[in-house]
Amino acid sequence: MLDTNVLMHDPAAIFRFEEHDIYLPMVVLEELDANKKGLSESARNARQVSRFLDELMQGASKDRIDAGLPLPSQASANRDKSPSSGRLFFQTRQLDSALPDYLPGHGGDNAILSQTLALQALHAESRVVLVSKDINLRIKAAVVGVHAEDYFSDRTIEDADVLYRGHEPLPVDFWERHAQQMRSWREGARTFYEITGPAVTAWVPNQFVFEERPEGIEARVIKLEGSTATLELVQDFRGDRHGVWGVAARNREQNFALNLLMNPDIDFVSILGPAGTGKTLLTLAAGLAQTLEHNRFTEIIMTRVTIPLGEDIGFLPGTEEEKMEPWMGALMDNLEVLTGSSEGGNWGRGATNDLLRSRIKIRSMNFMRGRTFLNRFVIVDEAQNLTPKQMRALVTRAGPGTKVVCLGNIAQIDSPYLTETTSGLTYVVNRFQGWPHSGHVTLVRGERSRLADYASEAL
Repeated sequence: MLDTNVLMHDPAAIFRFEEHDIYLPMVVLEELDANKKGLSESARNARQVSRFLDELMQGASKDRIDAGLPLPSQASANRDKSPSSGRLFFQTRQLDSALPDYLPGHGGDNAILSQTLALQALHAESRVVLVSKDINLRIKAAVVGVHAEDYFSDRTIEDADVLYRGHEPLPVDFWERHAQQMRSWREGARTFYEITGPAVTAWVPNQFVFEERPEGIEARVIKLEGSTATLELVQDFRGDRHGVWGVAARNREQNFALNLLMNPDIDFVSILGPAGTGKTLLTLAAGLAQTLEHNRFTEIIMTRVTIPLGEDIGFLPGTEEEKMEPWMGALMDNLEVLTGSSEGGNWGRGATNDLLRSRIKIRSMNFMRGRTFLNRFVIVDEAQNLTPKQMRALVTRAGPGTKVVCLGNIAQIDSPYLTETTSGLTYVVNRFQGWPHSGHVTLVRGERSRLADYASEAL
């Protein structure tokens, strides 16, 4: 039994239950009809569900509908799934209400509970499960004796704690087990190692490995062939002399992030981390260095989700950039840091700011559809508030020579419809893992201030 909110969350949900039969009560169709108007994501999903149902019912007779419609695995939303053997049933007759007297009200939730209890009584040989994303409905279902579950098919991973981190320490006995079949060589300023052994099979391309001792090795996996891996020692961006646009890495993870951001062979970078770990500052510094110093990109494009999600950015006078300014406080704060040491006093800082602002464009995500970015450095800030569908639409805007960087903290999701396991940021980290032209780093240590560090721990 599917609740309306499941279909409005994922229109392809009816194709994702494989061997299980699906039952849609009439109240669900009524709620879909009531929510189909508008330009919001949920309204678009409601219309898409209706189109899917219409395709399934093409030419179906009343007897065929009563017997259940087969769910084809070749549906547009289900091409990557195994064949479905379940059937789709609609409520075609009134079932006796079995709601207990102590359950007040006559809303849609109660109607769905009533149908579920009636189905349990009618099909005692089968297991009836109510699938809903409404927590309170699942609580009410448990109270009246209905087995209810959340919708799990939208989850990228089971638990955010097992999300790929992008770096891992080498075991203490690593060299004892792997030094026998190791060779190393240099190409200019780059140092490589070729290592064969059991630990290699768990690595993925562009993962960082390191030894947890002061002078230990820090390297990036650049190639994998079976149980043989090729490592390259990372470039050291620590210290003011080795910094990027005046910004130096303050810890190991920040150094890993700068290695990914400055690498021209990596097209997609995702950086996770709590507040104050330097995600935006490092990314802006790398973007400015490659745009103004190396001429690798023509400009930097920065965007983020404006909450409330998907609504228009307003009818007040002003350009797209002026309307996005209130959402871009993080950009302004970091630009102050990057231009704070400019020579020439206030006039010099003002001229530098004007130069940088001319090469940094602020864009609204609402108008990204159909665009193609050529030779751009695209920064997606607060990416944890994007859905997987929105993330796909945004990353596919990238044209030749463009680098996309997604920043965020999955512990700070503002959207009421997303969780740590269903966020678009979690989705891309998981799906891009192992692609040779992408990299990911999870930043751990805050570097904002001792007050911010203590507050994040004590509060």
